[in-house]
Parts: sequence; structure tokens; C-alpha cells
Amino acid sequence: MIRRLCAMAALAVSLVACGGRDEPAEPSPPPPPVAPAPPSTYQPAESPTLAAIRRRGWLSCGVHPELAGFSVRDVKGVWRGFDVDVCRAVAAATLGDANAVRFRPLSAAERFAVLKNGDIDILSRNTSWTFSRDVGLGIDFPVVTYFDGQGFMVRRALNLTSVHELSGARICVQAGTDAEQNLADYMRARAIDYRAVVVESEAEARTSYQSEACDAMSADLSALAAARTVMNSPTAHVILPDVISKEPLGPVVRQDDPAWADIVRWTVFALILAEELELRSTDVAEAKGLATVPEARRLLGVERELGPLLGLRQDWAFQAIRQVGAYDELFRRNLGEGSALRLARGLNARWNADPPGLLYAPPMR
Repeated sequence: MIRRLCAMAALAVSLVACGGRDEPAEPSPPPPPVAPAPPSTYQPAESPTLAAIRRRGWLSCGVHPELAGFSVRDVKGVWRGFDVDVCRAVAAATLGDANAVRFRPLSAAERFAVLKNGDIDILSRNTSWTFSRDVGLGIDFPVVTYFDGQGFMVRRALNLTSVHELSGARICVQAGTDAEQNLADYMRARAIDYRAVVVESEAEARTSYQSEACDAMSADLSALAAARTVMNSPTAHVILPDVISKEPLGPVVRQDDPAWADIVRWTVFALILAEELELRSTDVAEAKGLATVPEARRLLGVERELGPLLGLRQDWAFQAIRQVGAYDELFRRNLGEGSALRLARGLNARWNADPPGLLYAPPMR
């Protein structure tokens, strides 16, 4: 056995010496180097509205003439309110100055025509997003800023607990709004007899109701809460628990400038994200230098060139938050516990709050 193994070994050596073996395969060529990703070639769409705003140096914003909590002049003639602050945030994002806004009070009947004619850049006037308006008027609703619904206010002395007890009642409702149609639809579907007292403005509805020209007043719940605060005796009136419609309120822009709609949409989303990330106007400047959460760094312009994708400066969102505030700051001082309305967050709470609401912004990435 040993001799056989030795012979086999000798044969192998002789084969190697004589070249009697397979030639080694050619070495595989190295893989080609991975080319670096080309820089983004995306160019933000030009917004004619933004260009016009920059030329003149101020934003033109249409608002309600007088609706407590949303848009009203203070004793010094300065516009205050939730809808007013939305426009100030857009001005801060686009011009770097939240005060670079001129406000134009508009009635419900004229608001859409003034916007479509180009006389204002944005309508921020407690306006409901509906199918017929979005599709049929040549306008766009970029984002919802307040989730509302239509309700009823009655005198406390009537001891009513439901709208179903309003059979035969006179109900004040404003012309040129969805409230008139909502009221008619709801009452007809439930066979509730009533008489509509149709008036031209919220102020006239309030006056007619206070003078007892009608037994109840129907409007968005937030508008009813606002009206009650300026009545002669606010505690003498109650808002019934019935909510008869969905009223998603938000700013409105012209349909022919999608880049401008993006700017308005993401400015509001920036305020909502600021609340989620616990960034406030009082500390956002310090947070900008200390932030470690990637989304906060992107929101504040520390990482990624996101602002230029909107045609804005890198610090657009930072300026809106620093000068106007996060969403909860706007809500608290205008509508919530820091205001005369003292509205609960309700549906306008964050999606991840306890209890959760509907307020939700896409991620900043």
C-alpha cells in the first residue's frame, strides 16, 4: 500500500513537471466602480404668486371682517386671530417677516371672486373645503387648519338639549355660506319643521338672534363660540351638542399656481410638525443649534436643502415657527384656554395625542 501511494505521488509530480494539468481560469475582472448618484436635477416650479409678493414686498390676505378668535382688529387696529396668524406664518416663510402682510376684510359673498381676480394672494377666512368649491370654482384648498362642524346656539332659558326640540323654530343662518344648505338638508331628512331667517352676515345673524327675531342661530361651532363671546350676556346662551356637518376649514388659493399651493400647504405642516417635535417660538432659536433629531434638523434648515425645493430660503420653516409659533401656540392664544373662546382641541388635537385628534402632517424628509 505504501509503495502504491509513493508511485501515485511520483506520477503526480511528473505530470506537474510536464505541464499535464488544467490551466488556471482567467481571473475575473474587478467589478466596475459604482458611479456616485448624480446631483438632483429638480428645479422648483416658479410661482407667479410668490414672484409678485416678492416684487411688492408684502402678502395680501383676505380675512373675515370680524370673527372673534379668527380675525378681528384689536383696540390699536392690529389684526389678530387664528386665520390671521396663518397668513403671518406664510409671510414669515416667504419674505422672512411675519408683519409683511396687508389684510383685506371680505364678506362671504365676495371672498371667492376677489381671490380669483388676483386681488389677494391667499384667502384665510374660516372657509369650508367642499367638492363644489374645490372642483367648480377654480380654487384650491391646500390644507385643513381647523376641523369644525355646524351646530346650533339657543337661549339657556329655553332648557333645550337637542336640535330635535327645535320643531317650528325660527333659525338664523347666514346667506352665502354652506350653513343654509346644511340646515335645510338636515331638517328635511328628519322631517323637522322650521323657518329659516336668512341674513347677510354673521354680525347680522348675531344681532337678529339677540333681538329674538329668531329662536336659534346655526353656524360652524367655532363661529357660534366666537359670537357668544361678544353678546350682551354670553352665559345666557348654550351651544347644543348636535353637530350636523363636517366643516374642514383652511386657507384657499387660486388653482393656476400649484407651486404657491405647495408653499401654503407646507408652511402649515411646518407649524404642525413643530408642535409634534416640541419646538416653540420661545426656544426654537436655541433648538436650531442643539437639535439632534433628524426631522427637527431638516425642519429647521440645519440639514438638507428642502427650502429651495419650494423656491424659499433654507430657514423658511424656522422663521415661521420663530415669528408666529407652533400650531398649539396659535390655537391656545386665539381659540383655546388663552382666549375668550376657550375651545377644547377636540378633533384639532394631534393624531398621537391622548385622546387623539385629526391633526396630522406628512414627514419632513
